Amino acid sequence: MLKKFKPNYSVVWTNKITEVPQAAWDALAMPLKTPFLEWDWLNNMETSHSATANAGWLPNHLTLWRDRVLIGAAPLYLKGHSQGEFVFDHQWAELASRIGVEYYPKMLGMSPFTPAEGYRFLIAEGEDEEEITALMVHEIDAFCVKYGISGCHFLYVDPQWRPVLERQGFTPWLHYNYVWENANFQTFDDYLKVFNANQRRNIKRERKAVEKAGLRLQAITGDEIPKSLFPLMYDFYADTCDKFGWWGSKYLTKRFFEQLFHNYCHRVVFFGAYSEYNQHQPVGMSFCLFKDDKLYGRYWGSFQEIDCLHFDACYYAPIEWAIAHGIQTFDPGAGGRHKKRRGFPATPNYSLHRFYNNRLGQILRPYILEVNQMEEEEMKAINAELPFAEKSSQRSTVSDQQ
Repeated sequence: MLKKFKPNYSVVWTNKITEVPQAAWDALAMPLKTPFLEWDWLNNMETSHSATANAGWLPNHLTLWRDRVLIGAAPLYLKGHSQGEFVFDHQWAELASRIGVEYYPKMLGMSPFTPAEGYRFLIAEGEDEEEITALMVHEIDAFCVKYGISGCHFLYVDPQWRPVLERQGFTPWLHYNYVWENANFQTFDDYLKVFNANQRRNIKRERKAVEKAGLRLQAITGDEIPKSLFPLMYDFYADTCDKFGWWGSKYLTKRFFEQLFHNYCHRVVFFGAYSEYNQHQPVGMSFCLFKDDKLYGRYWGSFQEIDCLHFDACYYAPIEWAIAHGIQTFDPGAGGRHKKRRGFPATPNYSLHRFYNNRLGQILRPYILEVNQMEEEEMKAINAELPFAEKSSQRSTVSDQQ
């Protein structure tokens, strides 16, 4: 769908990212801090049939062109449900049903199945961010009104982009996840020193348990990764998801993992647990991605129940690798209050919301503001319990990070 927006601007909506030249898209995406808006990652989601209309994720990407030059892009999806988002608006959908409003489909901006901060519009360097954002929001508004979409929702937004959208009238909803920060650590022992004596002993005990099981953790990245580890990672991922039943969040296909070998090895780091009897296939493994000074934990699995392997593969080994490679922040993934005991404080992130049904908006906007206050208090309570040696060594308070 091609539409003249104003002199020398054109808007194109597309249901396939392959219709946008990779070089043009990545010229906007590569400078960003997040790896999850790059063309290869999003294309793998679509071509692997992980994020498709049949899965309830209809790609509906917005692009803004000046003549034939891409100057703005937004990865967007029309969602027929709220699964795979990790921002839980199911009560909103229930409320909408009660007042006779069709909540689905909704317009969603995020990297599918990826609860990691960094979503934003992709805007060419040198362009006026406020102006381009306003143009793109206007087009989204027009689309949603035309097709009766109940609302537009941007999840896990880039904190520097959030005020731009708030000035466009979007309502911020506060959430939190657990993020480790590198306090100028030079070694893993430096990381251990921030904890009180009891927790230092606990972490050492957990790592020792993995050693006693005859396992060693090995980081493998880039061209060093054998092709066989990608389908194996899917098997670990699927097995872990199956253990949690309905809450397992098994959204990605095997093909998605296999395709990463060909076009995303440079962003992947596996932490494999190898036994002395088998140096070729790990008994358990975690899957992380990195870009510049940021590390992201995504999935993990093991076919054997090995004491503390989860903690080592998902937290300690990645932190050790992060310190050695100058990583400044490590987001280990969604959920899990047990992360706070490993030095991951509750860290704020935001989603942004606009409702096109007036009744729905009048009810939910003040509700969101009340929830935000409760979330702030909950984060403060969590961070007050961090097991650091001195309270002054705790990470920033919620108010500091906003």
